[in-house]
Amino acid sequence: MPTQATQIPAGPETPYLLLDVRKLDANIRRMKAHLAPLKVTLRPHVKTNKSIPVASRFFDTAAKPITVSTLHEADFFFQHGFTDILYGVAIVPNKFGHVRELLLAGADLKLILDNTQTARLLLDFALLHRLPLKVLLEIDSDGHRSGLPPCAPEIEEIVKLLKGSPVDIVGVMTHAGNSYNSRSMAEIERYADQERDAVVASADMLRALGAHVRMVSVGSTPTALFSKDLKGVTEVRAGVFAFFDLVMAGLGVCGLNDIALSVATTVIGHQKEKGWIITDAGWMALSRDRGTASQKVDQGYGVVCNMQGEPIDDLIVVAANQEHGIISSRSGGPVNLLPVGTPLRILPNHACSTAAQYGGYHLLHGEDEGAAYWPRINGWA
Repeated sequence: MPTQATQIPAGPETPYLLLDVRKLDANIRRMKAHLAPLKVTLRPHVKTNKSIPVASRFFDTAAKPITVSTLHEADFFFQHGFTDILYGVAIVPNKFGHVRELLLAGADLKLILDNTQTARLLLDFALLHRLPLKVLLEIDSDGHRSGLPPCAPEIEEIVKLLKGSPVDIVGVMTHAGNSYNSRSMAEIERYADQERDAVVASADMLRALGAHVRMVSVGSTPTALFSKDLKGVTEVRAGVFAFFDLVMAGLGVCGLNDIALSVATTVIGHQKEKGWIITDAGWMALSRDRGTASQKVDQGYGVVCNMQGEPIDDLIVVAANQEHGIISSRSGGPVNLLPVGTPLRILPNHACSTAAQYGGYHLLHGEDEGAAYWPRINGWA
């Protein structure tokens, strides 16, 4: 008979992913409340959650517009009744066949284009298969990654190429990725205005060229939550706002207490002379994302909390091996070496990449859901 000190605690083996349903719902309410007076549709990006129970909480009507980052997500969500889908990554020819399958099955799938070469290849495919397609032109509003410059001459080339064809240009979209590098609320608000202006001007250009623009789409969690004027925009895409993470907290977009996602881990040992606490959650459990390294406060691989979600002193995960997390003091001060077997929660730098390590969410405060676990999907196929 084991003694009280050696009894094995109940619950899942660590590491595992925890989702606080109350915080999830509060974060969704906050976004919807902010967007309501701006008269735009929320088209949440499901790449963060990749879960039907989570995604369903965004909607209280029959309309359920979503953004996906993979066609695997499009398959999965379409099979569960989500038909209005924007595939938010520029399309390439090796995915044309998959797109055709989704469209023939009844999905209202919209694609992204940002160059004439792909537009020509997509047109050839559409003509060959007599397949009507809807596309949005991606606009680069801040030099962050892909897309056409606002009102670029190539936009006119694409319009001329596709005019009167089965490939219908239905709108424009952009992602203000540089908002993640902002240093103040004022800077986030400037990015929000810049994002809006870029797509609205490009939409006006398309209309002048004869395109029937129905969608003017913007999206990043910081700009979505701090935009003040979205005149000319029809929809907002954002995803990480539902969970939040340390990067968002570092921007001032949320507080630590708003973060709905965490990784449960256990103390497995110590390096006393180094002031290290060793846990069973390494980078395979937390991800290698170091998104806070360039912010004012570097949170290492995650903030260390007790099982109630309260940060413990200034402890962070300072280093990570594949299956080992190393906890120490952010300031380099003395560390109270928590006993072996102590359960802990780690708040993640980037909710998307951390969640991608797991097959589902163990729920906190989800008793009314009739389930303790919500599955999710991962990968590309």
